[in-house]
Amino acid sequence: MAEVDPKDALIAAQQVRITELEAQVAARDVVIATLMEKVEALSARVAELEARLNQNSSNSSKPPSSDAPGTTRSQKKKPTGRRPGGQPGHKKHERALLPPEAVQHFVDLVPRACRGCKGRLRGHEAEPRRHQVVEVPPLSAVVTEYRCHALKCPDCGVVTREEVPAHARSAFGDRLAALASLLVGKYRLSKRLVQDALSDVLGVELSLGSVANLEAEVSEALAPSHAEALGHVRAASAANADETGFFEGREDGRAARAWLWVVATSLVVVFHIASSRGAKVARHLLGKDFAGFLTTDRWAAYEWLDAGLRQLCWAHLTRDFQGFIDRGGRGGVIGEELMRERNRFFRWLGQVRDGTMKRADFERRMRKVERRVGRLLREAAVRAEKKTAGMAREILHWEKCLWTFVDVPHLEPTNNFGERSIRPLVMYRKTSFGTQGPEGSRFVERVFTATTSLRLQGRDVLGFLTDTLAAHRRGHQGPSLLPHADAPQFVLVS
Repeated sequence: MAEVDPKDALIAAQQVRITELEAQVAARDVVIATLMEKVEALSARVAELEARLNQNSSNSSKPPSSDAPGTTRSQKKKPTGRRPGGQPGHKKHERALLPPEAVQHFVDLVPRACRGCKGRLRGHEAEPRRHQVVEVPPLSAVVTEYRCHALKCPDCGVVTREEVPAHARSAFGDRLAALASLLVGKYRLSKRLVQDALSDVLGVELSLGSVANLEAEVSEALAPSHAEALGHVRAASAANADETGFFEGREDGRAARAWLWVVATSLVVVFHIASSRGAKVARHLLGKDFAGFLTTDRWAAYEWLDAGLRQLCWAHLTRDFQGFIDRGGRGGVIGEELMRERNRFFRWLGQVRDGTMKRADFERRMRKVERRVGRLLREAAVRAEKKTAGMAREILHWEKCLWTFVDVPHLEPTNNFGERSIRPLVMYRKTSFGTQGPEGSRFVERVFTATTSLRLQGRDVLGFLTDTLAAHRRGHQGPSLLPHADAPQFVLVS
């Protein structure tokens, strides 16, 4: 047997070892590649969660009430260092005295003896100092009893009983029923709290079923007013629209998802509760031929509108730009530049309102702002980080709708008015947990449409609800919810 050369044996052993090590390296490469994929996925997940954790009311659509304790918010005004409240030299505000004809009782306080020498005093001062005390008399309900007599005819023997008038067949009068609805539509009380309030204040005992029945009756009475208001906003020259989550009925043992919509003009606001957040609802509310200017957020349900008639909300854009800044990187730098442009033109807009800048000068200056903002957004879409770039591309999709307010005087660049209009119903949702079904939704949207519109018009809400229900019970036409010709005109400000 030939001897094996030790050198060849060593080389062979080395080859075997090299093969083993290459296999181990290849296996480890596979493991490393797998682990790197997991690291990248987990890193992306961590970044997503951190971004979500860092969201607050300044860089997202979350409300301020959801901010964690200690959240830093941008200061709109520089601190002055002064204590809260009236400052030295400020104009004094006092409660105005009512005229004598509005006073029910007078008490004359006349001194009988001099406080110096104790001598007797006689006479009255021509113009005494006046001090008024406002008091509420003991409240109680007024009960009217209808006694329905039955009389027997002496000729034919038939007994005839006089019936209760149709308008009085409810156990609760017009004003009481209107008050129960007012406690919901303006003061946002639940049915049980309405029940307690009427019992505590007026001594009127109602069951929860009676409260629900009164709401249904008032809802039916308000149906023509709601339709009238809807026609008004469809014909408006400018409006604000918004939508938010709501609950209606039950589904699989839980509150069923619904959507609360609002279309707001300066003096008439219409609410609507629907099971959808789609464009079909927006078309129903605005009308397919809506030709006014509409201020909204970027929700796609309004995309069917002419872009030249639509203004996107710059309050939402401000939060988006703050999101750019908070995420940092190249997008953060661009976000700071966008925020500077935003702050600059809002300062100019304030000067237009207070008369220190002419409208024509504002429009001329804005052309440069428009070009710069467009350039910055395009740069962000290409060079910024993934999420910031995606947001920039989305904003650019609506670029034409960013600047409608520049060419249309009195059109606001934010949707703050629409959001303020919908906020009371959001608060009502938190305490009532929505409605039990379509009938409850119709009552809520109708009574809030009435109370909100009447408040904007400076009209008596309880009187309107009382007159509306009284007319409904008697088969008459109720009062109009539309503003009178001499109604005060409110300017929508951001």
